[in-house]
Amino acid sequence: MGIFDEYKIKDMELNNRIVMPPMCMDMAEEGYVNRFHLVHYATRAVGQVGLIILEATGVQSVGRITDYDLGIWKDDFVPGLKSIVMECRRYGSKVAIQLGHSGRKSEVSGEEPLAPSPIPFNENYRVPRAMTIADIKAVVEDFKQAARRCKMAGFDAIELHGAHGYLINEFLSPLTNKREDEYGGCIENRARFLIEVVKAVREEWDESKPLILRVSAEEYAPGGNSPKDIAHIVNLIKPYGIDMVDVSTGAVVMAKIHTYPGYQIKHSEIIKEQTGLPVIGGGLITDYRHAEEILENQRADLVFIGRELLRNPYFVLQAARGLGEETVWPKFYERGR
Repeated sequence: MGIFDEYKIKDMELNNRIVMPPMCMDMAEEGYVNRFHLVHYATRAVGQVGLIILEATGVQSVGRITDYDLGIWKDDFVPGLKSIVMECRRYGSKVAIQLGHSGRKSEVSGEEPLAPSPIPFNENYRVPRAMTIADIKAVVEDFKQAARRCKMAGFDAIELHGAHGYLINEFLSPLTNKREDEYGGCIENRARFLIEVVKAVREEWDESKPLILRVSAEEYAPGGNSPKDIAHIVNLIKPYGIDMVDVSTGAVVMAKIHTYPGYQIKHSEIIKEQTGLPVIGGGLITDYRHAEEILENQRADLVFIGRELLRNPYFVLQAARGLGEETVWPKFYERGR
């Protein structure tokens, strides 16, 4: 099982096992796709990335991380998103979108951040408003409507952003969720919001299409969730329609993280083993031989390459050359082989 083995999950078939993960570009205007996004994503598709996952896209206006993130809280956004899907598919890539809500980490101007509890991320962030039950139901409904729009835009998969200290993650973590109602306390209660989101999304998102969950499998702080805790949460969610886990770590609270190439792969192994679900693993992977090792040793099913794909959109083509693969170069680039 290497980089250039095809992969199928539900009705999505990938030409290879390299994934471009969501990375905030901060280039949108009032939530809308523009020419930058078309060039940015299509370039990686020309480079033959198997699966491209669009940057975190707000299900509410306040759910964006900044004023310059993409949005999906109204139907007007669909044509622009659809144009990205169609352009990337032209070159053989499949396209997913990460649906998110920034919660207490929202920096959107003129809108009040929402969170499970009124605890700011740090002294530079605003104090969020603790969500009422009505607020929770409204966000769940907005995730559902976003999934309907994803179907209209033709995405191949949806990823729910349950990592990096944003709203779903804030409910899951005991460090950020201090509620005393049915959405706080024990791990089952902290998972309730995510369960409701998954169930709502699945009402609009066909069972034949993959639904991915991104998690922070380690919070790097005393009392925070561990990989075992996240595996337990994933097992609670799994019956409601999660097909794959995208394993990241950190950013829930301020913490010092020792990073190195592949530093999150051990977490993907734990999630894969304890949940039985396929996983996307990665973390500062820059060498295709490292990605090949991870896949050949079945430490992950797919490998995400983030910053290296910003530097080098043709990572996959170079990997093909290095591994002696002769079939993946696009016809119009064959002279460069």
